[in-house]
Amino acid sequence: MARGDGPALNPGRQAVAAVWRIESARIVGALARYTGDFALAEDLAQEALAEALVSWPRDGVPRNPAGWLLTTGRRRAIDAFRRRSARDERYAALAHGLSEGGVVTGADPGEVADDVPWDPDQIDDDVLALMFTACHPVLSREAQVALTLRVVGGLTSDEIAKAFLVPTATVQARITRAKKTLGAARVPFALPPAEERRTRLGSVLSVVYLIFTEGSSASSGDDLIRLDLAAEAQRLARILARLVPDEPEVHGLLALLELTAARFPARTGPDGGPVLLEDQDRRRWDRSAIARGRAALVRAGQVGRGLGAYGVQAAIAECHAVAGSVAETDWDRVVVLYEALGRLAPSPVVELNRAVAVSMAQGPAAALLIVDGLAGDALAGSHLLPTVRGELLRRLGRTDDARTELARAVSLCGNARERAVLESKLADLA
Repeated sequence: MARGDGPALNPGRQAVAAVWRIESARIVGALARYTGDFALAEDLAQEALAEALVSWPRDGVPRNPAGWLLTTGRRRAIDAFRRRSARDERYAALAHGLSEGGVVTGADPGEVADDVPWDPDQIDDDVLALMFTACHPVLSREAQVALTLRVVGGLTSDEIAKAFLVPTATVQARITRAKKTLGAARVPFALPPAEERRTRLGSVLSVVYLIFTEGSSASSGDDLIRLDLAAEAQRLARILARLVPDEPEVHGLLALLELTAARFPARTGPDGGPVLLEDQDRRRWDRSAIARGRAALVRAGQVGRGLGAYGVQAAIAECHAVAGSVAETDWDRVVVLYEALGRLAPSPVVELNRAVAVSMAQGPAAALLIVDGLAGDALAGSHLLPTVRGELLRRLGRTDDARTELARAVSLCGNARERAVLESKLADLA
């Protein structure tokens, strides 16, 4: 079910879209807890969704839409277990629980009482368990992303495929394989033990960060920013911040996402082309997002003993957010923060960003020494290294060398908008 079908969409279908967007994770989580089967729960929720798309436009929106979907999913679970075995003990337990929930056996699914049990003591744990299950380490990163967007974000296969510019069939195959893998590995639908939770939480945060990164700087395609994808990652981060409020890196990630997204309104021009940081109209930055990000960063410092990798990145973003211009940015602090980030999460990309900060604080010559030390295989296929090196060489007056680097960057860049900027810089050098 795609969102954004326009104002002519039937009110019943609009209601389905709205309720699914808000409640899908809680519904799938509750069904997974009831059935003990993650894959079955996701299928049941999809069946309930399909039935709602037929029933609500015809019969009207029920008084308790989320309860209607949950009850319909539980009915489908009973049907599934009945087909497996009429004497199945799990079916008997589910049927007993359903009869206690105020729903008359054999009644029409639309006749759902307003007091369908949502179990307030467990529903948040259901969503958290859903995120941990979707990001289980037995799954590939691509499968984790697809499954998280499907079962936690409520996106359809078509929407996920559009977001990552892959065929819908590829997304569907990833989700199907992921559910089969979880079943084969006998992964339980539950929060991991306390001793495993911190390690597993890192995988969840990494997936949310990856989704946001692809949304904020699309690796390919015609759009520089994919706002829907970035917004979905922000929503997931906010959910996590509510569910695990004592984890500093959850707040650090949320701060990073808010502070980064605050610059979105000024990052593209009227034609959709990128606007470089030094040329952005900072009056267009989202001040409310900056305030939320800074508050989350403060919270990260309060609940932890020092910032983690996401928190340090958020602190870097804060340096930009509070500065009146590029020249007024505290570049010395940015350099120090990148040095700290390099110790917490060493990577060639961190070093490349540190080089950019060094070029602003100490000049291009000092930065070029850092960049030249990164000319290995890790960034060999990326346009980022030749882009930065070309800019440094231009500032040093080495025009021919700069032209060579920028031409290489153009050949490696997969995003049409970014490639156009590089081509413009190359043309200026010519």
